[in-house]
Amino acid sequence: MANKLTTTQSLKAALKSWRLGAVTLLSLSSGLPLGIVLYVVPSWMEKSGVDIKTIGVLTLAQAPYAFKFLWSPLLDRYSLPGLGRKRGWILLGQIALALAAFALATQAGAPSVGMVGALTLLFAFASASQDIAIDAYTVDTLRPDEQGLAVGARTAMYRIGMWIAGGAISFAALKVGAGTVGWGPTLAGLGVLFLLLAPVAVFAPEPEVQAPPPKTMREAVWEPFTGFFQKPRAMEIVAFLLLYKFADNLAVSLVRPFLLQAGYGEVDVGIASTTVGLLFTMAGTFVGGYLTNSLGVGRALWLFGFLQSSAGLGYALVASTDLNRPLMYAAMALEAGASGMGTGAFSVLLIRLTQKRFSATQYALFSSVFALGRTIAGPIAGALADAIGWRDFFLFTVVCGIPGLAMLQRFVPFGTRELPESLERPEASTGAPVTRSGLLARGLAATLVGVLLGAVSSATLSGLKAVKEGKGFSLVPTFERMAAPGKVSDWIELASVLAFGLIVGFGTAAYLAARRGLKASGS
Repeated sequence: MANKLTTTQSLKAALKSWRLGAVTLLSLSSGLPLGIVLYVVPSWMEKSGVDIKTIGVLTLAQAPYAFKFLWSPLLDRYSLPGLGRKRGWILLGQIALALAAFALATQAGAPSVGMVGALTLLFAFASASQDIAIDAYTVDTLRPDEQGLAVGARTAMYRIGMWIAGGAISFAALKVGAGTVGWGPTLAGLGVLFLLLAPVAVFAPEPEVQAPPPKTMREAVWEPFTGFFQKPRAMEIVAFLLLYKFADNLAVSLVRPFLLQAGYGEVDVGIASTTVGLLFTMAGTFVGGYLTNSLGVGRALWLFGFLQSSAGLGYALVASTDLNRPLMYAAMALEAGASGMGTGAFSVLLIRLTQKRFSATQYALFSSVFALGRTIAGPIAGALADAIGWRDFFLFTVVCGIPGLAMLQRFVPFGTRELPESLERPEASTGAPVTRSGLLARGLAATLVGVLLGAVSSATLSGLKAVKEGKGFSLVPTFERMAAPGKVSDWIELASVLAFGLIVGFGTAAYLAARRGLKASGS
């Protein structure tokens, strides 16, 4: 039996790994397009004289990032010839991103808002699809002792990609002779960057063990759900994914307005968020990923869960004192570092929970559940801070970390080093098998409940936002928008509610099938 490597030996081996290098470099081509969608296109339109309301509509081109799980089964089911199950999709995404950037560059002289919006939407779709493939490739390829380091390295490279995109705004304004570089060459240069990154996908290594792909689209869509729900404590795991970083999400959602209201200037807040926060987030993610290897993912989740939940105490102290810049920077460093460590351990958990056969679909779904907690946190935080004040709000965020840790206790008890092996063994079916018609009826009923729950949640969040803006709380405006959508944003809101309902219905049907089994026809 081979001797187990020490932590130091595992670190040295991982740092020499082309697998780790490949997934790290691919994260650059993942962060770069998001930066273009978030920063470059809005800045370009603003400099071109487009009004702010229209620019706001253009930001809806980010929608593919929220809905990418809908087409992720295609990337599990099908592969492109010559480059394995995922690398072909990555390469196709990079080529599509380059072509879309070149197409945007042709609009630089006299941009048509409609054409820019359509191209940005296509660009975001290609970017989201590439993200699906890169995440799935990471799950398929990395060895367990490489996962922690990969999380930190991927986060850093992703941020660098976004930073490069942000730097393109300054590059476009760079003086050249009597004029400036301009948006055409800038966008074309970004397109060239995607082509320069393409060889990484071409020469990246294939997984050492190839998981068999789903044989049909039905398997690709259905079995990621049933495969997960056959795990012990599956529902507790879902709740954990939603709640683990909820305290942290609440605290960070309002840090900037809090600091400004506390009397700190724009420069101080900018340094705290873009320099101190960014550096400590990346450092925390590196440290969290590295320590996850040495501590074990179970212990790391517990330790960093306590740290990130307690980080709001620093801001509570800032809220209780007069202006104190060192204290404010220290509070930001504490929160960002603790959040980064929590993200490091959490990301390793996502990789290990994902079944390699359905890596594209399951990882996209897990990420969506995690993102849902971040989406919910903002409006709730605004209403709470307005009601109880900044100091008590940040103290309350500490308490909000308890539910996530309670769910962690359900499947990784305190002190457990690694995920229990029992999580890998499907649980036996319990209860009477369900007929197909019965499964369909229950799924449709759950879909309706999910749509209603999604609509009420969306209306509640909008109402809380209205309260934050000094208006009265009401659910009616949201329901009116959904009943008669007029703007693009209204349609996206309605689509989000319907998608949430479908996921609830589909997940309910899959849970019943996984736990109780299907009754054979004619029996």
